[in-house]
Amino acid sequence: MQWLSDLMLQTGLVDIVSNSAFIWPIAEIVHFVGMALLIGTVGAVDLRILGFGKGLSIAVLEKFIPIGVAGFVLNASTGFLFLAGNPAGGPIWYFENLSFQIKMVLVAIAGLNLLAFYVTGIAAALGRLAPDATAPRNAKIVAGVSLVSWFAVILFGRLIMYNEALLYTLGL
Repeated sequence: MQWLSDLMLQTGLVDIVSNSAFIWPIAEIVHFVGMALLIGTVGAVDLRILGFGKGLSIAVLEKFIPIGVAGFVLNASTGFLFLAGNPAGGPIWYFENLSFQIKMVLVAIAGLNLLAFYVTGIAAALGRLAPDATAPRNAKIVAGVSLVSWFAVILFGRLIMYNEALLYTLGL
């Protein structure tokens, strides 16, 4: 990962972030808003699929998913800023951080889960359900994996700054 770290350092973001008192905190706020948009929309759909809020149409709730996608784009953009502009050790600090590594695996799991949701036809089948209908078991599994993955992303994102405590807890 050293090559990727070196490549990211060439963006010059470390200097820009280091010389600004506002870029990092503003990026943190935008990152938080992005996650709220993502969890708020995807979480609402997932909870409905799991059986909460019967009477709400899953198809109507899915119309809010583009807001969640916008939240993910905000998170990916600010996440890149955090990586490439990290004044406390550069990108390699993140790449060597177990909490960050786990977070990225969880983001990949959530992404693959989303892909499965749409590619396998689960989403299309749910769109045809009546507002008070119960979602099929495979949809509930996908919704459960989604919720667990995204909340775990938040957890391990918070643990990035406390990586030493995680390593100690795991005996590493």
